Amino acid sequence: MLLQLYSYTFLKNVMFMATKKFRALQQEVHQVLCNSPQPGPATFVAYCLYILPIFGSYCEGFSHLIVSAFHRFLKTAATTGDSLEAKIIAVRLFLDIVEGSIDHDERIAVKILEVFDIKLTDIEKVASQSKAKNDRRFHNVKAFLEQYIFGFIESESYMTAVNLLEHFSIRQSGESFLVKMIEKKQFRAAEKWATFMGKPMLSMLVQEYVDRNKLKNAYLIVKKNNLQQEFPDVHHKYKESALKKLAEKACWDVAEAKANGDRQLVDYLVYLAMEAGYLEKVDELCNRYSLEGFPKAQEDIIWVDELNGLGKATCHIEGSKVVGLDCEWKPNYVKGSKPNKVSIMQIASDKKVFILDLIKLYNDVPDVLDNCLTHILRSPRILKLGYNFHCDVKQLAQSYGDLECFKCYNMLLDIQSMFEDPRGGLSGLAEKILGAGLNKTRRNSNWEQRPLSQNQLEYAALDAAVLIQIFYRVCDHSHAADALDGHNKIEWKSYIVSHMDNPRKSRKESRLRKEPEPEVKDNEA
Repeated sequence: MLLQLYSYTFLKNVMFMATKKFRALQQEVHQVLCNSPQPGPATFVAYCLYILPIFGSYCEGFSHLIVSAFHRFLKTAATTGDSLEAKIIAVRLFLDIVEGSIDHDERIAVKILEVFDIKLTDIEKVASQSKAKNDRRFHNVKAFLEQYIFGFIESESYMTAVNLLEHFSIRQSGESFLVKMIEKKQFRAAEKWATFMGKPMLSMLVQEYVDRNKLKNAYLIVKKNNLQQEFPDVHHKYKESALKKLAEKACWDVAEAKANGDRQLVDYLVYLAMEAGYLEKVDELCNRYSLEGFPKAQEDIIWVDELNGLGKATCHIEGSKVVGLDCEWKPNYVKGSKPNKVSIMQIASDKKVFILDLIKLYNDVPDVLDNCLTHILRSPRILKLGYNFHCDVKQLAQSYGDLECFKCYNMLLDIQSMFEDPRGGLSGLAEKILGAGLNKTRRNSNWEQRPLSQNQLEYAALDAAVLIQIFYRVCDHSHAADALDGHNKIEWKSYIVSHMDNPRKSRKESRLRKEPEPEVKDNEA
C-alpha cells in the first residue's frame, strides 16, 4: 500500500513538472511568434512542421508544442499577414502526410487542418496544380480523403476519423458507424459524430444508450440537445437508475434526497425498499409521502388461517377493483413424483396483501373457503392480475379437486400474455417495467412450515403486490412502451380472459355473470 502511494505521488509530481515545463516551452515559442519571424509567423510554423520529422522520436512532442503555441498566438493576433501562403504550405504538408512521404502523428494531421483552417476547397486548389503536373494521385480529392479517413475507421482510430469527417463535412457514414463506436466504448467520438450529423442521429444515439442501460449518457445527450419531447422518460429512467445504485449501497437517506419529493421516484424508492425486505423504510416513506398501493409493514401483510380472518379478507377484496394473485407450494425434488399441495395463496389489493393458509383453511372450513374464493374469482367486478396464472390455477385444481372455486374464473388478466418476450419471468418483467427485479432466493423454501418466516411473508406479499405496480405503470406511463414491442400503449382489456369448466351454471352463478363489468379506466386502474 505504501509502495502504491509512493508511486502515485511520484508520477503525479512528474506529470506536474512535465506540464509546467511544457507551458514554459510553449511560452518561449509563443514569444518567438510574437517577434514576427520571417517570412511570417504562420509560414514559419508550417515550415517547422515540415522539417520536424527529422527529429525522430522527438517529432510528436515538438509538433504538439509548436501547434499549441501557434493556436495561442492566433487568439491574440489580429492577423498574421501571411495566412494565404502558409495555408498553401500546410495543405501540401497535409497531403504529404496522407501520402506517407512525411511521417507525422495522425493527431498532428488533424491539428494542421484546424489551426490553418484548411477546407476541402483549399485542398482541391492545391491538388489542381498537381493535376497540371500530370500527378493523378489527387484526381478525385474527396474520394481520396474518404479513403484516408476509412483507414482510421478500420484501425479503430474513431476520434481522428470523426474529426476529419466533421472538418470536411463528409456525411456518408451512418448508423452502423455509430453502433460500432458505441460497441468499442468510444462514446466521446460517437457523441461528436451524432452531434455533427444532426437530430436523427442524436436520437439513434440516445436509443442505443437506453437499450444498453447507459442512462446517464442518454440523459446528458437529451438535456444538451433539447430532446426532451422525443424522449420524455429518459430523465426518470436515469434518476431511477441512480436511486437503485444508492439503494444497493443502503444509502436510503441520500436516495430519498435525490428523489426530491417526486411522486414517481418516491414510489420507485418504496418498491426498492420492498425488494430489499426493508419494510421499516417502506412504512416510513409511505407515511411521510401519504403513499398507497404498497404493503407498508407487518400490519399490511395479513396472515389468514381462520374463519373470522377469511371473512374480513373477502370483504376487503370484494371492495377492490384490481387485485394481484399468486400462490406457493413446497418444491418436490423427487423425479416423477406428484407435486406437493399448494400451501398458500396471496391476494393483494392496492392497500393490503392477504396470505391465505390454504392447507389449514381447507382442513377447518372447506365450504366457507370454497364460497369466499368463488365470489372473488368469479366476480366480474374485480380485475384479477396473475403471472402465468393458468399454471397456478391448474395446480390449485389438482391440490383441491373437490372445491368448485378453482374450476372457473372471470376477469383474469395474465400479465405474462401482454408481453411477447417473457424472459426472466416476473422478476425480469419487473426489472424491465419498474427498473428493479425481484429477489427469488426464497422461491424454493419450505412453504408448508408454520409459522412462515418474516422473509417468506415479505417475499410472498411482494410477488402479488408487484403485479398491481406493473399494471399501473403499463396503463399510466408511456415509458413502458419500449418494452412493449413498439406499441405506444398496451390495450390491456383485450387480454382479459374467463374460463368455465362446467357449462351448467346455477342461478346464483348466472346472476353473478350478468353483473356489469367494472369501469376500470386506464388512468384510474
